[in-house]
Amino acid sequence: MSRGKQFLSDNAASVHPAVWEAMKAADTADAPYDGDALSRRMDDAFGELFARECSVLWAATGTAANCLALGTMVQPHGGVICHREAHIEMDEGGAPGFYLHGAKLLLADGDGAKLTPETIAAVADAVREGVHQVHPHAISITQASEYGRAYRPAELAAIGALSRERALPLHMDGARFANAAAFLGCSAAEAAGPVDALSFGCVKNGGMNAEAIVFFAPGLADVARFRLKRAGQLQSKGRFLAAQILAMVEGGLWLANARAANAAAQEIAGAAGDRLLHPVEANELFVRCSAEERAALRGQGFGFYDWGTGAGRFVTAWNTRPDDALALAKALASL
Repeated sequence: MSRGKQFLSDNAASVHPAVWEAMKAADTADAPYDGDALSRRMDDAFGELFARECSVLWAATGTAANCLALGTMVQPHGGVICHREAHIEMDEGGAPGFYLHGAKLLLADGDGAKLTPETIAAVADAVREGVHQVHPHAISITQASEYGRAYRPAELAAIGALSRERALPLHMDGARFANAAAFLGCSAAEAAGPVDALSFGCVKNGGMNAEAIVFFAPGLADVARFRLKRAGQLQSKGRFLAAQILAMVEGGLWLANARAANAAAQEIAGAAGDRLLHPVEANELFVRCSAEERAALRGQGFGFYDWGTGAGRFVTAWNTRPDDALALAKALASL
């Protein structure tokens, strides 16, 4: 596989130069853990971005960010309603059960790995009264979804209304939140909707090893700080994580990077035609192709993951070169 034809994952993308510069600038003595000036600046930076008061913590991975956020909402005997294709169900190695001390994931359906009020209610209503079944304590949705689909503001408002009606806190896995916001062309606040906590992804979007956990509901961050330490996520030199996050957020780099990744995905999507299994609304493409066709693409140097037995998943990133996106588009068109 040519390094320049890498469509395996945006996790594999290089770190943005501005992030490296921010980390270099942070390499000076300051208070340890999260008491440094950069870490203390995050609340205001995200408050301005979302036009809401919030408390922000950093974590080293998206899995930790998701689980630490949910851990503030769910008791060990409770459950989290999520899509059956959700990252917390399919790709986090049982970490939610570990961090949440045995709490269960309650799986719901929905087109494009998106939940609706109806599919959420169907799971909640199937639980009988009493102690013999796991009761939902929270809802988790993903923006953009695991199939690269974006929740519209109206959809988020409807889910938020249900979460308030059922007294179920709402968490958003925003590993590709920036890509969803770039596609929607709306504000960060509109792309997040009325969530109580958001895992704001940076690693997939040009960061190195920092994710932000944004708490909008008062008090949740106070609980999360203890869990952050207990989970081994409280880093001694937290200013280096804060530096990455601030470099992404304060100058709008988070959105510029996502727009670049989305543009590359659209270039490729235009050539995939009816091979696309899902509309391309972020930076992921799920393309129907046979084993022989996938082998032919790999023979041309393209790196990507198989998706089941009859498709491939191609992911663009902030640094996907236009020439490589065009080359993949031509290769798909010629299949």
